[in-house]
Amino acid sequence: MTVPQPQALAAGPGWFGTAAEALPDDVDQSVLVGRIWDPSVDGPSPVVVRDGDVVDISHRFPTVRDICELPDPAATVAGIDGPRVGRFEDVLANTGAATRDRTRPWLLAPVDLQALKAAGVTFPVSMIERVIEERARGDLALAADIRRRMLADIGGDLHRLAPGSAEAERLKNLLVAEGIWSQYLEVGIGPDAEIFTKGQILSAVGTAVPVGVLAASTWNNPEPEVALIVASSGRIVGATLGNDVNLRDVEGRSALLLPRAKDNNASCALGPLIRLFDDRFGLDQVRGLEVRLQVCGVDGFELEAVSEMAQMSRDPEALVRQLIGPHHHYPDGAVLMLGTMFAPIQDRDRPGEGFTHKVDDVVRISCPALGALVNRVRHAEECEPWQFGVRDLMGNLVRRGLL
Repeated sequence: MTVPQPQALAAGPGWFGTAAEALPDDVDQSVLVGRIWDPSVDGPSPVVVRDGDVVDISHRFPTVRDICELPDPAATVAGIDGPRVGRFEDVLANTGAATRDRTRPWLLAPVDLQALKAAGVTFPVSMIERVIEERARGDLALAADIRRRMLADIGGDLHRLAPGSAEAERLKNLLVAEGIWSQYLEVGIGPDAEIFTKGQILSAVGTAVPVGVLAASTWNNPEPEVALIVASSGRIVGATLGNDVNLRDVEGRSALLLPRAKDNNASCALGPLIRLFDDRFGLDQVRGLEVRLQVCGVDGFELEAVSEMAQMSRDPEALVRQLIGPHHHYPDGAVLMLGTMFAPIQDRDRPGEGFTHKVDDVVRISCPALGALVNRVRHAEECEPWQFGVRDLMGNLVRRGLL
C-alpha cells in the first residue's frame, strides 16, 4: 500500500486518498461488500466491489444485514452479479468531493441494521490512559504528572496478564491496598469486558466524509480499531476498520458520561468496506493485524502510531461471546469495534498538554488487509445531520419492491 505524505493528506481535493489506498493490498483475493447511496432510487443499496467495479446486489439482498446472515456470505457474494454502478475510484471521488454530485452514487458506512457496539480498555496502554483521565478529572494539564506516577506504581507491561485470572485478581488486591484501584482497571483486567453502544443503528459514517467531535471538547482523540461483523447467531463473518472517536475530557470527568463522550453526530466511522471471511482471511488473520494511524493537521502537526492486535489483553472471540449469546441477542447482528492501544500523549501545542484534535485534521486508519478509512475532523454540530433512520430505510425498500 502506498502511503501518501502527510502534507498531501491535510490539503487538496484528494485528501481522502486514492482507490488503491482505500482497498486491501490483495484486493483481487478479497470479497468486499459495502453500501452506496443511489440517487436513482433515493436510498441505499448493498454493493460488491469486484475488479475495480461497484456492483449493485440489492435485487438479491436489500440490506447488508441479509448478506451477513447467510450460511457462507463470502461464497455467496463472490458468485453474485448485478447492475454495474461504476468504477470504485469514481464513487470514492464523489464521496469525498467538496461539492458532491448528488445525481451520482457515493459511499456510505458498510453496515446498516447491525447494532453499533464497541469494546473499551482492551489494550494495557489505553487502560492506563483511562485511569489517568479519571484521576485528572478531564484536566489535560494534570495528565502528564499523573501518567509519570502511575507508570512508576503499576508499570506499563501488562499485556501478558490474562483478564479474570488469579494473577489479575492478585494485582487488583495489590492496587486496592495501595489506593490506586480504578473502574478502568476493573474492566481491563477483571472478568467482565467493557462493551458499550457506540451509536444508533444507521448512524455510522463511512470514509471520505467528516467525523465529529463536540465543539465544547478540548481534549479528544481518534481511536483506530478493527471492527468485527457479527451475525445474529454470534458467528463472526467479516471485518472492517473503525474510528471510535473519544472525548477524553468528557469521559475523564465521569465514566457515567460515556454516552456523551462516545455517541455524537458523525462520531462513529466505519469502512470503507467489509472484508468477508473466507479461506484466505479470517479471525486468525485479524489477530495478527497491525493498524496504522496518521493524523495530519493544516497547522503542520503530524502524528503516526501503530496498534498491534496481538497486544490485546482479551481475544476478539472472547469479546464477541461477552457481546452476544444466551444472555443477550441481536436479531440483526452487530458490529463490534475491538478497542485500540492508541492513547496519544505527544504534545501538540504546549509541553505537558498532550494531543487533541483541531478542526480539519485528517485522520487515516489503515492496514494492508482492510484498506484505509480516512476522515476529516469537524465539530459534530456542523457535520451532516443523521436523518435517515430505520423507518426511512424500510419505507424506501418497500417503494423499490425489495421488501
